Amino acid sequence: MIGSLAPHAQTFLLALGALTLVLFSIPIALAPLFWARLVGWTIPLERDLAVYFGRCLGAFALILNFFMLRAALTGEALTPTFQFMAMVWGTMIVVHIVGAIQRVQPIIETLEIGFWIALALLTGAFWPVSS
Repeated sequence: MIGSLAPHAQTFLLALGALTLVLFSIPIALAPLFWARLVGWTIPLERDLAVYFGRCLGAFALILNFFMLRAALTGEALTPTFQFMAMVWGTMIVVHIVGAIQRVQPIIETLEIGFWIALALLTGAFWPVSS
């Protein structure tokens, strides 16, 4: 399974990087409360901290997109990019499981656990094989 689709690693990164850039990273970086409402979060009265943390998450996501798209377009740093992605997906799985156990997140966030697991499995399948 690991690396079984490695010849297509750059195509995977290009597609995933472009999709997440447009559907997640830019929206959460520019309009975190709008994004939060879309997925069912209750917006607190004191909004500044929520906006700040949303923008921080968006900035982090934009950095990940940069590495994904650079590796996709140049072939440069493929393995470190996949390592970075695997660490992000793994921590996102943990974060969402904790939120589900504590019952402090909208249902869509709990359902996202499956998304992050699927993304981790896909990342493993496209993992670049060193020659």
